[in-house]
Amino acid sequence: MPYFIDTHTHLFSEQFKNDIDAVITNAVAQNVKKMILPNIDSASLKNMWDLCEKYPQNCFPTVGLHPCHVKADFEKELQIITDFLKEKEKNPLKICAIGEMGTDLHWDKTFWEQQKIAFKYQVQLAKNHNLPIIIHCRESVKETLEMLSELQDGTLKGVFHCFNGSLDTAKSIMELGGFMMGIGGVATYKKSGLDEVLPHIPAEYLILETDSPYLSPVPHRGKRNESSYIPLIAQKLAEFQGVSTEKMQEITTQNAEKLFGI
Repeated sequence: MPYFIDTHTHLFSEQFKNDIDAVITNAVAQNVKKMILPNIDSASLKNMWDLCEKYPQNCFPTVGLHPCHVKADFEKELQIITDFLKEKEKNPLKICAIGEMGTDLHWDKTFWEQQKIAFKYQVQLAKNHNLPIIIHCRESVKETLEMLSELQDGTLKGVFHCFNGSLDTAKSIMELGGFMMGIGGVATYKKSGLDEVLPHIPAEYLILETDSPYLSPVPHRGKRNESSYIPLIAQKLAEFQGVSTEKMQEITTQNAEKLFGI
């Protein structure tokens, strides 16, 4: 039976500590049967991994260093991630991506040079392990695309998480080869501008995500986001694409399974 995949949900975060079992049960009840948990830094590794071990049929781990967590000790953080990846190589629970990694020029530009070093390091890590990358690039899409165009050798693949860009940006992502765009709750916002963009992007480049606990879709905007809201995002994306929600479910799930190998 077809099901949904939430390709980006931080279910291991503090916001879910009191009711995580109910959150996962609710998601599965809404036919969101697989959820990818993007790691943020070394501090989030244990909670993320423990949750994936508890729900191995539903939760899938990644490992990476978020750009907002790239600080003076970033090299130490990258080494911890590298060691963790090596340690888990033979574990039945498979790491399915490198991320959440990327660049961010919105909050703090202090460690921009270090962000670029960390980005390139994690791209190489992904290539070494034949894994996709989950890219965060807030207010740094242009810079990220420039780096990727130099690093793409035909083996690199991944997703631009929380895509909310222009059609020109979407075209640049598609031209890279191997990359998709993660569509989340922002697509349901009236002033997002995505209603002018998403109808023109081929569905083969799109996957669904929530970014829980952030960016809840309408009608839950402003409240904690959950993986169970994926069908709301799928419904809006289906409207933009001019297909049924069932068809959107089928396409995006196939895309996610192919990209992440789950």
